[in-house]
Amino acid sequence: MDQEPKATISDPESAIERDLSRHILSASAVMIGVCTTLIGLVKVAKPHLGQGHVSEYAGLAALLFLLSALTSYLSIRCANANLAISRTFERIADAIFLGGLIAISVIAIFFAFEVI
Repeated sequence: MDQEPKATISDPESAIERDLSRHILSASAVMIGVCTTLIGLVKVAKPHLGQGHVSEYAGLAALLFLLSALTSYLSIRCANANLAISRTFERIADAIFLGGLIAISVIAIFFAFEVI
């Protein structure tokens, strides 16, 4: 029975994945700040813009980025203990981060065209 060697933390592929998780973590934190800034700007400009739901949607996008940051953090923390779980968390963080980017982009487009 020929078994595949288990991946260790010193493998180049796992090092790249750790770097990806670190990038997702830092970018998610920045995007939470962007969403918070958008919410603040909308609250200040509300008397001039009228009633809208931009701040609520930006808050939901911020939650997506928070989930992405949490799962990427878990990916980094689990890298030494269990590489398979670490990779799973990293894939989840990546998918959620992309969802958050799409959401904030759609919010920005709708806000620019005064749909929301």
